[in-house]
Amino acid sequence: MNSNTIKFVIIGAGRIAGRHAEHISKRGKLLAVCDVIEKKAKALALQYDVAYYTDHERMLDEMKETDVVVICTPNGLHALQSIDALKHGFHVLCEKPMAINSLDCREMIKTAAEYNRQLFIVKQNRFNPPVAAVKKIVDEKRLGKIYSIQLSCFWNRDKAYYENSWKGTLQLDGGTLYTQFSHFIDLLYWMFGDIKTAKAFFSNSAHQGVIEFEDTGVVALEFENDIIGTINYTVNSYKKNMEGSLVIFGEKGTVKIGGQYLNELVYQEIQDYVIEELPAGNPSNNYGQYEGSMSNHGEVYRYLINTLDGKVDMPTNSFEGLKTVEIIEKIYQSAERI
Repeated sequence: MNSNTIKFVIIGAGRIAGRHAEHISKRGKLLAVCDVIEKKAKALALQYDVAYYTDHERMLDEMKETDVVVICTPNGLHALQSIDALKHGFHVLCEKPMAINSLDCREMIKTAAEYNRQLFIVKQNRFNPPVAAVKKIVDEKRLGKIYSIQLSCFWNRDKAYYENSWKGTLQLDGGTLYTQFSHFIDLLYWMFGDIKTAKAFFSNSAHQGVIEFEDTGVVALEFENDIIGTINYTVNSYKKNMEGSLVIFGEKGTVKIGGQYLNELVYQEIQDYVIEELPAGNPSNNYGQYEGSMSNHGEVYRYLINTLDGKVDMPTNSFEGLKTVEIIEKIYQSAERI
């Protein structure tokens, strides 16, 4: 498949869809966009001079030239719409989280295999320069045996963020770990493997009557390889995002990746080794009133196109998307609410 001819459609026309459309326009061809809110669909379509729809099934039926369907809708719709696209014979690139339960993730994987299509999941934080550098030294055993890890996610999502939105609902959002911090959970699995046990305490301290789940959590983890760790997270950081950080304590070194979204190498003390000359990262995704993770969608599309061209295998496959959801489920199932 020639990358210049790869044709895309997008389901969902919110802010993140605009980021996808931008990268598609540089690397392939955007054919159409769809959103149940016609105003949103029309605005994005006009920007790129493409067709727009308000019914995704109609778009899938009519846009037969499509190669890849990009899913940018609320979390709770990812599985249904991905499966619809796969059954139409299209590859799928699905935004995080893959779905909001592991049963749906498995059905997505099963459908992709049945129809011999690729199912890609966006995991952009893996491409942050300090994250990639630390992953490399973990794999090379430069830190020796890993003893423990601490993940901190301190962001701001005020009441206005959730107003008149699917966000904050169990049915379409799923929970703070799904919408805000699933990229961070993915990195734990990617770097350290699967989780054996989890124990969590949750509270909804500042969003009573606004969201249907926690705004703050404290989690203790035991990994399958006997590493222990903690996750401390909240969306109650005053006024703005404060920190997204990961600290690794190993036999031969200690490393901290920090900044607002794992975009800075804050601390390193490693036996006979120094991480040097990290490339500059991309800016964070700007969503108007707040910022999200570092914008690495360009790397996602580069790998997707090279995978479809047969040059590489996509590093963020659907199985790893499933594992992220399984870990979040395990945390939620273990939780006590206070």
